[in-house]
Amino acid sequence: MSNRKRSSSRTRSRPSRKGPTPKRAPAAREPEKPLRPSRTRLYVLGGLLVAVVGVMLYFQYHKTPSPTTGPVYLTAVTLPDPSELPGLRTNDPPWDNGIPGLRARLEALDFASLLNGSISLHIHQHLDVYVHGTKVTVPADIGIDPKGQFLSPLHTHDTSGIIHVESPTQRQFVLGQFFDVWGVRFTGTCLGGHCDDGADRLRVFVDGHEATGDVQRLALFAHEEIVVTFGTQAQLPDPIPKSYGFPPLT
Repeated sequence: MSNRKRSSSRTRSRPSRKGPTPKRAPAAREPEKPLRPSRTRLYVLGGLLVAVVGVMLYFQYHKTPSPTTGPVYLTAVTLPDPSELPGLRTNDPPWDNGIPGLRARLEALDFASLLNGSISLHIHQHLDVYVHGTKVTVPADIGIDPKGQFLSPLHTHDTSGIIHVESPTQRQFVLGQFFDVWGVRFTGTCLGGHCDDGADRLRVFVDGHEATGDVQRLALFAHEEIVVTFGTQAQLPDPIPKSYGFPPLT
């Protein structure tokens, strides 16, 4: 009996040979799948893209052409003597927008500022100017005070050649008044520093038709294409511009 007890005690006192339980490595995480846009979002984006392209195409191809009216003269319009207008240029081009003397010229033309009151008349024309076959830029901001104190009824916003005619009342304007606002001499025989001399002379075209009357009194009507040239017959633009594609809403 004593021997059995001893052997059992020996068995109980033996240290365990098993080591600590090994920890399992964490399972590898699957890579996250990239988020895919929902079909609804794709449809919305596609619709917006189609709308943008449609608007661009509309503005590109749905431009308003010029009419075929030709020259119209307004003999009742009173024009100041060009020689008495302050800041009037009688030199060769290029000509800037003529801000010096602008306020005094507007007073001589009896033009009220457009900064106050509503607009009853708002139409546009396009003007091309050529001197000896070279196109002259019609500058931006003709008739616009840089300090924002006054705005002429006849003015430009950019160098496209588009004339903006705006008035609080329904009235008529003529081409000579626009050149007076610009501050460039424009008579029946002179443009800036150039006057008729032999084969060199002033010629004006409206919607492709040559004006044979008083060019200072050519009416400014909606979507008119005006070409003012000085030089010889051979220096005329070929072909004479007879229409301009006005952007929508102009």
